[in-house]
Amino acid sequence: MHSFSFDIETIPDVDLGRRLLDLDGLSDEDVATAMVFKRQQAAGTDFLPLHQHRIVAISVALRTGDSFRVWSLGDEDADEAELVRRFFDGIERYTPDLVSWNGSGFDLPVLNYRALKHGIRAPRYWEIGDTDRDFRWNNYLGRFHWRHVDLMDVLANYNPRANAKLDEIAVMLGFPGKLGMSGDKVWDTWLAGGIAEIRNYCETDVLNTWLVFLRFEYLRGRLDEEDLAREFALVRSTLRDMGAAHMDEFLAAWPED
Repeated sequence: MHSFSFDIETIPDVDLGRRLLDLDGLSDEDVATAMVFKRQQAAGTDFLPLHQHRIVAISVALRTGDSFRVWSLGDEDADEAELVRRFFDGIERYTPDLVSWNGSGFDLPVLNYRALKHGIRAPRYWEIGDTDRDFRWNNYLGRFHWRHVDLMDVLANYNPRANAKLDEIAVMLGFPGKLGMSGDKVWDTWLAGGIAEIRNYCETDVLNTWLVFLRFEYLRGRLDEEDLAREFALVRSTLRDMGAAHMDEFLAAWPED
């Protein structure tokens, strides 16, 4: 069994914004400001429609066999097409169970639009049982299937009024939560050339998601106390071995019982 926790970070798709709003000649920053202003006027929110997001980081945590890994796809200078292609290539290779926080409402729809834009094929992801009967009743697209577990959706009993923020649930459970970075800072960080900081932030979000998922697996009886302790120990040892500053910070904020 392969489990694949994932998270994406996005910025405004300013190239699309230029075309939609006829803003040739304006800087990226000015185009993004115009896109947000138009959205605010139209919908009363500054959160752009999902098809107007450009992916700049995808981080994953893979649990397979006896190993656990966490990393960001591609190099820091990888373009969006490569990041999206690597994500769907992972699904083609492993057919993993996907784990996310609000993945159904944000991450996967954005990935769908960007894969469409870049001409990326993802037949395993879109399988619903036409060529593989195992996917008829358990696929990535069915909301109530288990091949993709959107923890926010499931824990809220699919009731949007009960949705919670990952950061708050992680902290409630004794996990680090966000460590000084947040989604609303990604654009400014990008403009300042901080792609490394964005990728590090994305990786810690993936870790928080994975740790919440382990508690969820205990909640629904798929892990017992020994299993849960063993999974936590595996995560800790993996992060220690990575020797990365942001992982050391994460460990420091996650005290052992």
